[in-house]
Amino acid sequence: MKLRAFAPFAMAAAGGLVLAGCSSSEADSDTAASGEAAGGDLTFAVFNGWDESLATSLLWENVLEAQGYNVELEYADPAVVFQGVADGDYDVVTDVWLPLTHASYIEEFGDDMEELGAWFDSAALTVAVNADAPVDSLADLAEHADEFGNRIVGIEPGAGLTATVQDAVIPTYGLEDMEFLTSSTPAMLSELDTATSNGENIIVTLWEPHWAYGAYDLKNLEDPEGTLGEAENIVTYGRSGLGEDFPEVAEWMGAFTMDADHLYDLENALNGADTADYADIVSEWVAANQEWVDSLTA
Repeated sequence: MKLRAFAPFAMAAAGGLVLAGCSSSEADSDTAASGEAAGGDLTFAVFNGWDESLATSLLWENVLEAQGYNVELEYADPAVVFQGVADGDYDVVTDVWLPLTHASYIEEFGDDMEELGAWFDSAALTVAVNADAPVDSLADLAEHADEFGNRIVGIEPGAGLTATVQDAVIPTYGLEDMEFLTSSTPAMLSELDTATSNGENIIVTLWEPHWAYGAYDLKNLEDPEGTLGEAENIVTYGRSGLGEDFPEVAEWMGAFTMDADHLYDLENALNGADTADYADIVSEWVAANQEWVDSLTA
């Protein structure tokens, strides 16, 4: 359904012993000259196309580098990310959805990973409409289908959300006569933007958290039959040994929480930007939210 990651760590451990004969200024100079970070090197894995994965990873890159760490982000699909964290190729992944979405990966790789903590507790698959649409529930959608052009705009054909809508939502609520369009997430968002700009009704398949909820006036249709599943937690995981090697980082990330307003604001700032501009955008966002950001490592 959704979005990125980082490289193996190399600690500058035992610095006090190795540099025992040096002054602190000499030690700092040697560290700078070698390009090594005082705190060590970390690699964050980021899911391709998952906005909350990108936003939180970029945020922690900024936060940790300010604390003396060197952070690298690497982008990959979920299967590659989970294998990489389990193998120790990646240190951290911030976007594990539990107990449902990523359950099979945790069953396969969980013994070789460390659960650090949940940072978001209301992640969910959704079917959303413009806030002033004439329907509030999936149960009433069939009788109002004409007012939405008899269309539900979906995302990628192979996404788990797409399968859920096709196999559970549509047959449960008698929506078989509606056209279920599947193409890509960007195509869905383009349709959403056009419809809301023109004051038209639209139905889209979405998920929370997603920046669209901060950019458009939307409401989720009620799902009285529970076809979309329960709300999930988004959890940060690390490779085995992360807590021992980087206890400070593990503690910070274990205590990390991020509310929807902060998340959507950061996601919207990043939306549509070039990769080369990410660091500057995040730095500006951090400066505007400095008190909250400082609390992450307090």
